[in-house]
Amino acid sequence: MAKTFSVLVTGGAGYIGSHAVLALRDAGWAVAVIDNLSTGFTFAIPDDVPFYEGDIADQDLLARIFDEQNIGAVMHFAGSVVVPESVADPLKYYHNNTVKSRALLEAVVKAGVSHFIFSSTAATYGVPDVSPVTEDVPKQPINPYGWSKLMTEQMLADTAAAHPLNYCALRYFNVAGADPQRRTGQSTAGATHLIKVAVEAALGKREAVGVFGTDFDTPDGTGVRDYIHVSDLADAHVLALEALVEHPDRSLTMNCGYGRGFSVLEVLDAVDRVTNRKIERHLEPRRAGDPAALVSDPSRIKATLPWQPRHANLETIVAHALAWEQKLSDIRAGEEPSA
Repeated sequence: MAKTFSVLVTGGAGYIGSHAVLALRDAGWAVAVIDNLSTGFTFAIPDDVPFYEGDIADQDLLARIFDEQNIGAVMHFAGSVVVPESVADPLKYYHNNTVKSRALLEAVVKAGVSHFIFSSTAATYGVPDVSPVTEDVPKQPINPYGWSKLMTEQMLADTAAAHPLNYCALRYFNVAGADPQRRTGQSTAGATHLIKVAVEAALGKREAVGVFGTDFDTPDGTGVRDYIHVSDLADAHVLALEALVEHPDRSLTMNCGYGRGFSVLEVLDAVDRVTNRKIERHLEPRRAGDPAALVSDPSRIKATLPWQPRHANLETIVAHALAWEQKLSDIRAGEEPSA
């Protein structure tokens, strides 16, 4: 495919966005990044990638980036992602995830950018009655985070109907792991992702891991989730972009997961095996709104894109997360990261 334009990655200094930058570059795409660094890190951006520190609602800055970098597509990762925080501070989430996405879309339309890929979430489904979950089940979010993303999906659909723009909304399940070459990874302090928390505990950065709910209707009583390696997810974004370019009159909405679930205890057991040590587990009550199981049906993405996951193995995901966590310790200590 002729790559005649550059791709702007919003939130490209963050966890998933930085992996998308690497996947795009590995596939031969020119990339630029905008990030306000509220949760991102400049060390996650390759030195030769044009970087703009700023806000995705800054129309003047966006217009300049689109012009200077010959932007023909946007991958939109910038936003707030902590579910409990969205319940405590809903207006922050509607502002960061919905209002600012609207401003970004306005700038995209004004500049004549043709393609838009949106980082959405399985939280748009709420607590579905079925598992695995297809894209067509009712969308009934149970928190402001899920609603803020679903509203943006609706804005995308309406904007694409009115303007020469096509889009892909990718609904992520549980993203984990890190770049196999340790070029980037999950770096956010105080992260709530289970595998990130577990490898921190294995390295002594946390005293224990909380297990929220032991009485679910699952084989071992703990919640079951579909964990997808972040590099496989990033590859899906690149393939989605190429599908949008190839079929400019078609937009897509697809789940991103493997279609297999692991319980919290199974994940912690895997971390124990990979690290050869035992993580202390604190059994806690359920959190409000947590479904017993949330597993994707990935049939649509596999039928639509030539997506072949390379890291669909729980222990591989854990090993890559652990390797990055060790490198992150070097970075935070101000040392030269080990090779």
